[in-house]
Amino acid sequence: MSVLPRFMFNCKEERIACAMNDSYTEWLVKRKAPASSMIIKGALIALCLVSIFLALTTMFGIIVMTVVGAATYFLFQNLNLEFEYLIVNDQITIDKIMGKARRKKAWEGTLGEVQIVAPIDSYLIKDYEKPGIKTLDFASHMPNARVYGMIHQGDGGQVTKIIFEPNDKILQHIRQRAPRKVVL
Repeated sequence: MSVLPRFMFNCKEERIACAMNDSYTEWLVKRKAPASSMIIKGALIALCLVSIFLALTTMFGIIVMTVVGAATYFLFQNLNLEFEYLIVNDQITIDKIMGKARRKKAWEGTLGEVQIVAPIDSYLIKDYEKPGIKTLDFASHMPNARVYGMIHQGDGGQVTKIIFEPNDKILQHIRQRAPRKVVL
């Protein structure tokens, strides 16, 4: 049984591994919490305090405290978002990670279906924008972030604009696999 040579470089938020002809790149981006999330968190904490007081005074308060506590837990988890961009050969996957615990596949496609990858303010991306185009936002919303747009056309002809923040390794990987589709 032979073992394929595998090279790994670990950094804080990126990992690259190659085995023979396979190529693998991933990048993790944490989404900045919107200002409204602070208001929601404050309201939920206040609701928890009120429900604790109700639980001490009435029997019905225990039910209210349980419901409010569970809602607070799940909402706090969903307000902490990260996106993982993963490219294996020609397959692109974007996962949504909620609360650093639950992972959900947010989008998946191939480089063959991608029309162009360019900075979001590029005229090339704006040429594809039409009324009714589906837009998926997987960016961090941090100031001074390098935001790119990817135009994807699926099998049914549905055009989707994906907003994301690739690092240099992701862009290099896409450029290596599909050189005419990447504009830096």
